[in-house]
Amino acid sequence: MPKNGIYQVGIVGTGGISRAHGNGLQQISCAELAAICDVHEGAVNNFGEQFDVDPANRYTSLDEMLESEDLDIAIICTWGAFHAEVGIHISKSQRVKAILCEKPFTSTAAEAEAFVGAAQENGILVAEAFKFRHHPMHIKAKELVDSGAVGEFMTLRSTFCTGGGGGGPETRKPEANWRFNKAKGGGSIYDLACYNIHHARFMFGAEPIRVSGASQAGLEVDDASYLLLVFPNEKTAQISTGFNCAGGQYAEMTGLGGMLRIDAAWNNSGSQVKIALQNREGHQVLDFEPVNQFAKQLEHLCECLETGEPHRISPESCVNQMRVIDAAFEAMATGRTVELG
Repeated sequence: MPKNGIYQVGIVGTGGISRAHGNGLQQISCAELAAICDVHEGAVNNFGEQFDVDPANRYTSLDEMLESEDLDIAIICTWGAFHAEVGIHISKSQRVKAILCEKPFTSTAAEAEAFVGAAQENGILVAEAFKFRHHPMHIKAKELVDSGAVGEFMTLRSTFCTGGGGGGPETRKPEANWRFNKAKGGGSIYDLACYNIHHARFMFGAEPIRVSGASQAGLEVDDASYLLLVFPNEKTAQISTGFNCAGGQYAEMTGLGGMLRIDAAWNNSGSQVKIALQNREGHQVLDFEPVNQFAKQLEHLCECLETGEPHRISPESCVNQMRVIDAAFEAMATGRTVELG
């Protein structure tokens, strides 16, 4: 049983995204932040001061944190290139019950298989941290599509662009931000398109059978990516993402009988959002009050630990996600369509 009925959480990596998890933890009652770890002492202390973590529970050694703390959940917030290494290490320690790993889950499908294998061998629940999967808007959108609200669902179009500042690739320097740094796991696929890819797989409830793509190069990584995922029965997802285009994050799901659109699809914590549905019955708008997606994500993980129910994002989904990303990189590099078995 968790301490005082509250799951104890350790955060590994105290960069930008870790603060979103810290804020989420402050809004829920089922879990609390117990310890933090980062290889940089300054970073761990800055985070600790912001979130009132006792200095005794701040670590620069992962092994020391795992050995010293009685944790239930580890949240991996390191740079993406190190997710597999850290996840496997935590799994083998057997010192937690669950691991929530920030996106991208790993760098390759082979790494994902190794990470998931280590977690399963040691009886640890593992899930990828796609926060949008826990937002009531996305849950409702899936229900509508599955119920036939747009007829037979055939095409998904989505985008996630965060640029538009007017500068060229030289403004996105590898030393300035991990997103532009190859060694740290940057690039538009890993940082942005991963959302759209997972969303398409979720909405179609299937895995793509073919992947095509093209990219625009930055100094070290892909600055932008354009993907076509083909699903069984000729269903398609058209995805456009990039650091070099004006901001946008919407998704349109079109069927033989209508269309469903969501704006502010991925980053919307604190904002009111809506689903716009147009079909043969007319036009309908469904409004959703602001929620903290990170809080919802953590509550779901606690529920899974409490009840034993499977997580919305299965270990198999984490591996399959990386298989699609592997195919996207191959397609962009070769200019050929990649067939997925």
